[in-house]
Amino acid sequence: MAGPGSNSNPGGRGDLPNDTFKRAVSVTMRAIARDPELEVVFSSDQPGVSGERARLPELPRKPSARDIAVTRGHGDALALRMACHDPKVHRQLAPEGQNARTIFEAVEQARCEAIGARAMAGVAGNITAMLEQRYAGEAEKIASQSDAPLEEALALMVRERLTGQRPPRNAAPLVDAWRQWVEEKGGRTLDSLSTCVDNQKGFAQTVRDLLADLDMADELGSENPEDQDDQDQEEGQDERSDATSGDNEDTEGDEGTDSQDGEMSGDEQDAGEQESGESYSEEFQDTDADADAEDSGDADRQDFPFSNQPPVSDYKVFSTAFDEVVSAEDLCDAAELDRLRGFLDKQLVNLQGAVARLANRLQRRLMAQQSRAWDFDQEEGILDSARLARIIMDPMQPLAFKHEHETDFRDTIVTLLLDNSGSMRGRPITVAAACADILARTLERCGVKVEILGFTTRAWKGGQAREAWLQAEKPATPGRLNDLRHIIYKSADAPWRRARRNLGLMMREGLLKENIDGEALEWAHTRLLARPEARRILMVISDGAPVDDCTLSVNPGNYLERHLRHVIDEIENRSPVELNAIGIGHDVTRYYKRAVTIVDADELAGAMTDQLADLFDETPKTDTRRGTRRRRA
Repeated sequence: MAGPGSNSNPGGRGDLPNDTFKRAVSVTMRAIARDPELEVVFSSDQPGVSGERARLPELPRKPSARDIAVTRGHGDALALRMACHDPKVHRQLAPEGQNARTIFEAVEQARCEAIGARAMAGVAGNITAMLEQRYAGEAEKIASQSDAPLEEALALMVRERLTGQRPPRNAAPLVDAWRQWVEEKGGRTLDSLSTCVDNQKGFAQTVRDLLADLDMADELGSENPEDQDDQDQEEGQDERSDATSGDNEDTEGDEGTDSQDGEMSGDEQDAGEQESGESYSEEFQDTDADADAEDSGDADRQDFPFSNQPPVSDYKVFSTAFDEVVSAEDLCDAAELDRLRGFLDKQLVNLQGAVARLANRLQRRLMAQQSRAWDFDQEEGILDSARLARIIMDPMQPLAFKHEHETDFRDTIVTLLLDNSGSMRGRPITVAAACADILARTLERCGVKVEILGFTTRAWKGGQAREAWLQAEKPATPGRLNDLRHIIYKSADAPWRRARRNLGLMMREGLLKENIDGEALEWAHTRLLARPEARRILMVISDGAPVDDCTLSVNPGNYLERHLRHVIDEIENRSPVELNAIGIGHDVTRYYKRAVTIVDADELAGAMTDQLADLFDETPKTDTRRGTRRRRA
């Protein structure tokens, strides 16, 4: 993977080398995965892929050569999985038993990594560095087979067969604990894997044979799901053939015009049956896999295309019993909120002045709009002395008058909806809290009410809703499986001085978890619709697409993103609420019509001020500002 190999910083500009390296990693991952829309984020979470977003480990401020190689290895492994792995084929051939399925998953990942390692020596070195880091300190923990996971040992043995590379030194005891047993039972099948490494279907079938050799045949399932689909397809073709022959016999006694339909040549009948069989297979073969396809977000064509009924989303929730809408005061006591607010203030010493200046500029702009104005060229009123010159030039010109009036400034409410996901941890959430704090104070002076909301989940990777789903024996496509946590930092009617300390809650360790944007947007929108103000504005601040690993693991990959697009479409096209968004390092212009993307959290204050100023303009420049990137000192 291409990237800077030096840690020098000749310009002395802080994290510039890290930023350059991150951009190089992101571009390389998109190229390997063949997905130009792939979003790459760096966080403290475990590396993985959720929908169109890939997570990589955050680099230290001064990374070593080893840190760089390990990050490259994680990026290469994720990108190769996306490029070389077909989820539909994998699901069709995956074993039913838990142990066999775990081995099947690990070996498939080893196959994807081996394809890249065989083609590119740099990728092989990066993945080796990643594996050495993964198994660092594991050697002394392996005393017997019970201490060595079979799936990891088998994945390393498959990698050795496919690439010729020995397991990392720290992982050697893990592989040696199982090597003799595996070689005795399935050594010949293990050797045959190298002949089908580029064919996922053939490779998966060989892995199933290997699992049978390892005494796991009872976990493979009674029959290959794909064979069952082929059998069902053949039976369906036979039934349709019988029905067709019966119809032809019935129509032979009808009029001559009908008999022409039955006089089809044998070749045409075979072609028709083959075409019908193909459509049958495509329609009924693994509907869950079809939902993972790229066009899975497209709705079925309706019978009445000109209907005024809004489109219906297929999004569902397994259980709402454990969701909560909670005030910031209820999540921790007053003393803790005071401490967190003090910590937030210390973090914002350098930022406070810049944000305050921008807020004052917005205040002057809003106050100017509420001043008096003149209407010219009226038939009566105060004589307009500035236009007397034209009467002297042309006495036939009528006199011009003017009227003074108050500018129409409707009562307004602004809702700031802040993403409280784990990827916002650190500088982004600190700057977001400061901007929300100062803008709330500024808008309150101008007579504009402000509501500050946040959204996250109560747990990582599923909460009590997931436990209920497991107790219900895991029904298919359950929908959202995490417990929502929607936080009210400041209600619209609460004065800023009372809600000020609540924003310190965002600094609390463990608060920021996962983000389900679609339902949060619905919640904030519903609260706005209940307000009596004439004008309602909703501003969303986020740094990525919706992600909940538990939900995405048992639903189609774009499940949450598809629901978000549906909610945005409903608000933008069928609601009086004015919606706009700001993305921090994340292109939100592909979701929202009115949006702006910034590349650094420190630009958030300027972007929020400009967005609100445009909204309060009488003729906002929506089209010219859509999708622009603001860069402010």
